[in-house]
Amino acid sequence: MEQYCILGRIGEGAHGIVFKAKHVETGEIVALKKVALRRLEDGIPNQVLREIKALQEIEDSQYGLGIRENVSHESLEADGVPLQVVQLKAVFPHGAGFVLAFEFMLSDLAEVVRHTQRPLAQAQVKSYLQMLLKGVAFCHANNIVHRDLKPANLLISASGQLKIADFGLARVFSPDGNRLYTHQVATRWYRAPELLYGARQYDQGVDLWAVGCILGELLNGSPLFPGENDIEQLCCVLRILGTPSPQVWPEITELPDYNKISFKEQAPVPLEEVLPDASPQALDLLGRFLLYPPQQRISASQALLHHYFFTAPLPVHPSELPIPQRPGGPAPKAHPGPPHVHDFHVDRPLEESLLNPELIRPFIPEG
Repeated sequence: MEQYCILGRIGEGAHGIVFKAKHVETGEIVALKKVALRRLEDGIPNQVLREIKALQEIEDSQYGLGIRENVSHESLEADGVPLQVVQLKAVFPHGAGFVLAFEFMLSDLAEVVRHTQRPLAQAQVKSYLQMLLKGVAFCHANNIVHRDLKPANLLISASGQLKIADFGLARVFSPDGNRLYTHQVATRWYRAPELLYGARQYDQGVDLWAVGCILGELLNGSPLFPGENDIEQLCCVLRILGTPSPQVWPEITELPDYNKISFKEQAPVPLEEVLPDASPQALDLLGRFLLYPPQQRISASQALLHHYFFTAPLPVHPSELPIPQRPGGPAPKAHPGPPHVHDFHVDRPLEESLLNPELIRPFIPEG
C-alpha cells in the first residue's frame, strides 16, 4: 500500500471502499478497492473471488491464452478501440484484508444518463452500445457471464471509453448446460424473465437481456422495466412484451416458479409505441434482445454486425461523448475529439465507410 498515495474517496460497494490513488513511482492514477475481512477464518468473500477470477481469465485471454468459439481478440478490436473491460492491475494484502487496484475510470453510464440535459443523440447511443457489445462479446467468447450488467457497472474513462466493471457476480460458464446457478443475480430492472421465474439453469442470455434493457434506457432516457419487486418486475415486462405462453416460450413450463403466479392475458405492445422517437433499426435490434426464449436472443457478436450500426448517423468517436464527473465534480461536458477516421460519405461504397469491412463483407450483396 506504501506505493500508492490516496487522492480521495470514490465510493463504497458491498465489499469495500473505493479510493482514487496515484502510484508514487509511476504517477499512474488508479482506483483502489479496499476489502476488509471481518474474520480471517471466513476467508475472502465469494463475490470478490469471482471478480478476481473473471478478470484474470479475461487478462489471460487478452494475451491469447484462452480465446474460445473462434472469436479473435483482433476482430473485436478491429477499429483500434481497447478491450472494453476494466483492467485489474494488482491484488495485494493490506492489514486484515487486501486491496484490488483497477485502472481509474472517471464516471459511469448511469451518471451520463442521469445528468444529460436532453436525450442522447442517436450517434452517441450507438457508440455506447457498440463499446458495450464488444466487451460482452469478448466475455462470452471466453465463457464468462457477467450476470449484473447495468449502467452503473459500465464505467466511463476521461477519453469517453466505456468499460464493463464489477464482476462480483460473474461466473465462468459451463457450456454443457448441466450446472445449476442461483437465480438471485442481476439488478432487478435488468433481470431476465427466466431469472424472475426462478431458473437455475441459464446461459449468456441473461446478459443479452440486460443489454437490451440498457439499450432501451439509452433510447428512452429512463429504465424500460422499473419494477419495485419481483412480481411488479414481471408485470412491467408483460405490459410491453405481452404474457408469455408455452407456444411462444416452450421452456417456460419447466421453470420453478411458473405455476406459482398467473397473469392476465396481455397482448404485446409494438416497440414503436413504447419508443416513438427511436429509429426502425434501433427498434429492430432492441426487439432481438428482448425475447422471452433466451436461445433466440441475438448474440453480442451478431449484434455488432446489425445494420443499426452501419446506417447514418454512424457511432461517434468516444472522445465526442459526454463525460460527467462523479457527484461533487464539475458540470458535465463533452470533450472535443479528433475527426472521424471512418467518416460516412454517400458517394463512396458502403464497405469503405465501415469500421471493419471484413466483418460484414459476406453480408453485402453482389453488384
